[in-house]
Amino acid sequence: MDRQAQIDRALAFRKMHDRSTILLLPNAWDAGSARLFARRGFTAIATTSGGMAWSLGYADGEQMPLAEVLAAITRITRVVGVPVTADIEAGYGETPAAVGATVQAVIEAGAVGINLEDSLPNHALRDCTDAAERIHAARSATTMAGVPIVINARVDCWMLPATDEDERFKDAVHRAKAYLAAGADCVYPIGLGDIATLAAFVKALDAPANVGARPGVPGLAELAQLGVARVSTATRFATIALGAVDNAAQAMCDSGGFDSLGPSLTHPDVQRLFAPG
Repeated sequence: MDRQAQIDRALAFRKMHDRSTILLLPNAWDAGSARLFARRGFTAIATTSGGMAWSLGYADGEQMPLAEVLAAITRITRVVGVPVTADIEAGYGETPAAVGATVQAVIEAGAVGINLEDSLPNHALRDCTDAAERIHAARSATTMAGVPIVINARVDCWMLPATDEDERFKDAVHRAKAYLAAGADCVYPIGLGDIATLAAFVKALDAPANVGARPGVPGLAELAQLGVARVSTATRFATIALGAVDNAAQAMCDSGGFDSLGPSLTHPDVQRLFAPG
């Protein structure tokens, strides 16, 4: 991608986080899903680490090699004309310097945003200072590259069981503020489903926050009133797609017929997604 075009996309993506309107981000897992989302008029697209890993034959959780992640991001950024933010999980690096190198490579793949989580491989939370240093390294990498990407720092406090909800909330806010100070632009309290707690979290930060979409979560209008900056879909579309194929395959096996193979998108429809011009 032309570097100036990438910078322009990064600046446009940053503007989408100013909370003047809520940003709805669908998570793509390959070039085809990204093209579908672009055709639907989404102003930006995210990737899903889980969906991408499954499509390449790996489990989620940094099980797919970084080289394959980068190749998949490159394919997505090649086929859409909107900003793409990449889920790079914990950064594919043991040290902050290694995370910085990953971010540089992701920028070269054409992305203008990243997700960076604060969990360890054993699902425990990383030390807050260490996690902040990794975000700082990611920010330094973007400065070196000259592309002002958006860093979405995931706060995983609600992914683990807790005996004291007040302490969990205090830890999450402390982490979020540390990550913002280290260079993050947005904070993602993944797993936080209680709306009152979400409202308090957003108010405590007064900074862009990301919410994961799922059944039962309030709609965009209510989330915008809470001050939420963006909503992403995580693995939801990827699992819906796999579920639809699974159901059609089971129906074919059960019936011995082929009525379940009538697609809502035909071969010509999909071909037109990738037609030149």
